[in-house]
Amino acid sequence: MNARHAHSYCCASASTGNQTSAMRAVIGIGGPHLRKVKRGAIEGIRWIVPGGILALLPKCPACLVAYLAIGSGLGISMSTAGYLRMALLVLCAASLSYVVAKRGKRLLRAFFPYLRRRQPFVPG
Repeated sequence: MNARHAHSYCCASASTGNQTSAMRAVIGIGGPHLRKVKRGAIEGIRWIVPGGILALLPKCPACLVAYLAIGSGLGISMSTAGYLRMALLVLCAASLSYVVAKRGKRLLRAFFPYLRRRQPFVPG
């Protein structure tokens, strides 16, 4: 079979119903590489945002009041600043714990294949 004939056969088979939809799935908008890049960027943001907030969060509520006043013009009381600081700490720690657990689960499944999810048993 020559190259011209193989090429026309490939294009002709791509125009049939099932194979056309399969080719659309492979080609897709954005392609598989772009989806990997987006997924990697989102995964990085999930690590960076709570880590950055924890790193920049002031230790004393007075500093938090000052930062909010300078940054947004909002004035809050010291007790509200204390509660806000504690809430930010808890939310960031919970978010980082979730990301670490998700990554750890993926690593465990990669190193120990028998931990992968099994198909449910269907009698019959």
